[in-house]
This record gives sequence, structure tokens and C-alpha cells, in this order.
Amino acid sequence: MAKQILVTKSSLPELKEYVSEIEEIWDSHWLTNMGIKHQELQGSLKKYWGTDNVELFTNGHMALELSLQALNLQGEVITTPFTFASTTHAIVRNGLEPVFCDINPVDYTINTKMLESLITDRTCAILPVHVYGHVCNVEEIERIAKKYGLKVIYDAAHTFGVTYKGKSTACFGDVSCFSFHATKVFHSIEGGAASFRDEEIGKSLYKLKNFGIRDAEHVDGVGANAKMNEFCAAMGICNLRHIDKELAKRKMVVETYRKRLAGVAGLTLSPIQDDVVPNYAYFPVLFEEKDFGATRNEVFEALAREGIGARKYFYPLTNTFECFHNVYNVEETPVALHVSKNILTLPLYADLPLKEVERICDIVLSCGN
Repeated sequence: MAKQILVTKSSLPELKEYVSEIEEIWDSHWLTNMGIKHQELQGSLKKYWGTDNVELFTNGHMALELSLQALNLQGEVITTPFTFASTTHAIVRNGLEPVFCDINPVDYTINTKMLESLITDRTCAILPVHVYGHVCNVEEIERIAKKYGLKVIYDAAHTFGVTYKGKSTACFGDVSCFSFHATKVFHSIEGGAASFRDEEIGKSLYKLKNFGIRDAEHVDGVGANAKMNEFCAAMGICNLRHIDKELAKRKMVVETYRKRLAGVAGLTLSPIQDDVVPNYAYFPVLFEEKDFGATRNEVFEALAREGIGARKYFYPLTNTFECFHNVYNVEETPVALHVSKNILTLPLYADLPLKEVERICDIVLSCGN
């Protein structure tokens, strides 16, 4: 069997670069609690995103969960079930009620044509998800939010490095939350961040991630412990230096996939969005058995037999989780259900050899008619 290929592989700087970056930590013995590296990464992200307000967290989930808490929300939050568990769980863990909106069948982001029909007098916010690096219809979401006085919190975990009409996705909504998990386009081993409009939100986020501590002698809130440590921040600093090169490598992989798989009956590739500079984070393929001649699961198994790890992402839908058994009606999100049962993300990372991409395509195509 050929060498195993995982669905993703973390990009790393040269070891000597990381070692050089953390030497200062040995000099200072400042390992966590908003140290020098934390502050440097925070400042670099503000510059990279073109935003004034950024808070760093131990992971993307805590960025999202604490952002919801910082907004003092009560009631219902409209979101999508076509997402990772974190999105829905962050809502529920804040004592809020998720209301699931279906996705559109083109880019798999929240279907803005359905949003207004789901708004009630209990709706307090919209939590859309930028999926696979595809940007939500931010203009329409903003219009609806302003019309009904709702907060907007974006799950932007998939869109590091993505811009829409020249603006980073960090610049949309009241808050945009990012994951810096090791599997992401940009990572800090573990980590996350929230970018936000209102400086007052930042004050709340700072306290919430630091036990509710306002300063050395005042604890005027109840908080968690969600501070990014210095070693993770140092990794983020290193990786941010190389992000443009990493995205360029990913682009070559995606272009190879598109060259081989575009136009094949029964295979739907995600469109290139207008006015969007993508980050090539994922390569999802929707399989329609009737036209292609094989199911998503059959392709998944064929790849696995060759040591290739694809991912059924996102499957299952969050509104079908066992922990929510009989709580939500999945029939209310039929497009999301169909996509979840037929989508497969193929291996994609910066150092994936193009000859291996060709081999993956050969296996995929061999499953069809």
C-alpha cells in the first residue's frame, strides 16, 4: 500500500524558527497570562485583518462561547446545523435556544431567504457559519439584523485569510470567531480569536477568559480560564509569517482537483464566489449516486482502502446529535440533510504532492460509471 494520506496535515515552520521564537520565553519565564508573545500575535492579527479589536483564546470554541456570553443574550439564536458541534454547543451552553435555518445548496452557508421567517419575539441573534471558506451573504444578514435589532456572531473558523470585497471576514458582524486548531489553514497548535466592533465587548471578553478578573484587586464577574499560552502564541507568530506561501501551495492542490473533477456527471464542486479571495481551506465534493454511479460512502471506503483519509464533513448534522434526541426536527432543514449525507472533503494541505492529488482523483473517478 502507498504511504497513508490524511485528510489534512498541519503546516509547521522550520524547527529552528520556532525554537528561536520561544527563546525569549526562557529568558522571561512568562509562560501564559497575556505575555509578550500573546501581545505580539494579537497585534499582528489586528494588522493582518485590518481590525482594531482582537482577543485571543485557548481555542476557537471558547472564543465563540464567551463571545455569546459577552453579548448578554437571552432567547433564540438562529443558526445552521451544517457545522461542527462547537457552533451549536456554544449556543446551548449559554442557556440559549438554537433555531435551525436550512443552508443554500450552492455554497452551503445559511439560506438568507429563510431567515426572516424564523424570527420571533424571542430571537436575539443570528449565528451564521462561513463554510469551507465560503463567505455567507453578509450584506443580507446585516440588513436583516439591523431591521430586527439582532446581534450577529459569525463562526468564521473556516475563513482565516479570506477576504470579501477587499475586507477580511474578521470585519463582519458584531463578532467574528476564528479557530486556530492544528488542522486549520492557520494554526497556533490550539487557539482561537474573536474580532469585534465594540470595545466594550473586548472588556467583557477579557474578564470572561480570565476568571472574571478586572484588575489585580477586583473580580467583578464570573469567568472561565481561556487564555492562550505563550507557546501557542509563538507558533501563531511563526505561521503568520508564512501564511501567503501556504495559501499559494493550497491553491495549486485545489486547481489540480478542479482540473480532474470538474464537469464529471454526478459530482458537484463548490463554485468560486464573486468578490471573494479564498483560502483553499477544504475541497468538498457532493456525490449524486444517480448520475455518478457510486455513493459518497462508497467513495469514502474506496479511498480508505488505499490509505487515503477523506472526511464526511459535516456529518451528522448537529440537529441530529444524540444529545439532542427528539428535540429538533431535521425535516425542517432538508437541504442540509441531503448535503450532509452526500458530501466528502478530499485531502488538502499545503505539502500534499500533486502526484498524490492525481492518484486521489483516479480512485474517485474509478468509483463512478
